[in-house]
Amino acid sequence: MPIPYGRQAINDDDVAAVAEVLRGDWLTQGPSVTSFEQAVADFCEAPYAVAFSSGTAALHAAAFAAGLGKGDELISSALTFSASANCAAYVGATPRFADISGETLNVTAETVAARLTPRTRAIVPVDFAGLAAPLDEIRRAVGNDVRIIEDAAHALGGQGPDGPVGNCSVADMAVFSFHPVKTIATGEGGMVTTADVALRERLVSFRNHGFSAQPTLLTDEGGWYREQHDLGFNYRLSDIHAALGRSQLRRIDDFIVARNAVAQRYRDWFADVDEVILPPAATAPQRHAYHLFVIQVRSGREQRRRLYDELRRRDIYAQVHYVPVYLHPWYRETFGYGPGLCPTVERYYDGCLSLPCFPMLTEAEQRTVANAVIETLRV
Repeated sequence: MPIPYGRQAINDDDVAAVAEVLRGDWLTQGPSVTSFEQAVADFCEAPYAVAFSSGTAALHAAAFAAGLGKGDELISSALTFSASANCAAYVGATPRFADISGETLNVTAETVAARLTPRTRAIVPVDFAGLAAPLDEIRRAVGNDVRIIEDAAHALGGQGPDGPVGNCSVADMAVFSFHPVKTIATGEGGMVTTADVALRERLVSFRNHGFSAQPTLLTDEGGWYREQHDLGFNYRLSDIHAALGRSQLRRIDDFIVARNAVAQRYRDWFADVDEVILPPAATAPQRHAYHLFVIQVRSGREQRRRLYDELRRRDIYAQVHYVPVYLHPWYRETFGYGPGLCPTVERYYDGCLSLPCFPMLTEAEQRTVANAVIETLRV
């Protein structure tokens, strides 16, 4: 059977949780969503959590809640999925990009500070592959007037220097994704955690078309009355998805332990393979979530392409994460970006390859992957 780079782990309890919702009264806008939000908030040790239909919707909502608009700038890592920067463009702001540290593959206080301008209103540090970004250092570099929106899509279940990823003791908001290859799966889904009640209210309104239950107009209308205060979207998560997510969350510690075990086996097996550059590890007491296990092929693009093609020939579906965001045609044509903007990201991209890493990956399957990598690179 083909070996993908990631996949969901669904068991009978997950199926039963979804079936219970399907047999109940609420398929959407019901109690399962509230219950899932509270469970994520508790797990992350954050005061509030607001569910969304996807991680991208959650990023869009966070950019809105942060008050970004035309004339503002948002700085994100160039090493990420496009949504981390697209969220700025969605609200009329300009995405800018910071380079990464070659040692952590995350942005640093220095790389972010190098991109700051008087128009910078928000930073989106990315916890790449599941390793927490240095939020404390970034906060000191940007000050308290700039919003920090932690893109934690890769890192649910990880631990940073200040505790669980997403606790929002430093960041204003943290954004998660529940796509099937992520730590827990809801099919599609996302979440924003925050410690700010005003941000929570803006997030809740935005996901529901911009409506609010708090009328500002004088009216003698009845209890049904709602007002639209902003141009929001239908970004609600259904109770079906939420039930699956809450069931998955009960097993998250097992998932993280399994992902770390996969990562350690790769580290052991590739320790003496000179052509393989291993990814950064977390330093105790921090914990890596290992959404991805990304090696770099030392000799670069040509050898990486040969390895990628050979793995696919063997039904091993490794992946590349990511093409630097600013090199995509839309960013080149819209903002005039081009090669050379973030040299460390571009060097990383030349050799990066994400190997299969997920809780249900068996040791035998993983050995097949490792042997294929070693055999190909040693030819």
